[in-house]
Amino acid sequence: MGENKLKELSADFAVDIINLIKELKSKKESIISNQIGRSGTSIGANIREAQYAHSKADFIAKLQIALNEANETGYWLELLSRTGYINNDLYKDLDTKCGTLRVLLISSINTAKKNN
Repeated sequence: MGENKLKELSADFAVDIINLIKELKSKKESIISNQIGRSGTSIGANIREAQYAHSKADFIAKLQIALNEANETGYWLELLSRTGYINNDLYKDLDTKCGTLRVLLISSINTAKKNN
């Protein structure tokens, strides 16, 4: 899967997260919604930043930040599920998308390191 697919999936995921935040805010939940809003939208932002990295090392570093943010987002999704703020179907859908992003980021990082 190419870099454009990773950018597209991360942007779609960010939209899903923004929509989730709207729903959480309507339920008066603000602690986790603020956290997941930052981490869930940061994934795509860091992928976009990597496009214009100053060096291969900078490119890898930005993708690693995106990977860390995806991992954090997975944690917040799990907490939202375990506390009943989101139902199991929504959790599975978002967790699968987040997992896909993590796998693609790991693959991209490993490829970039190999070609370094």
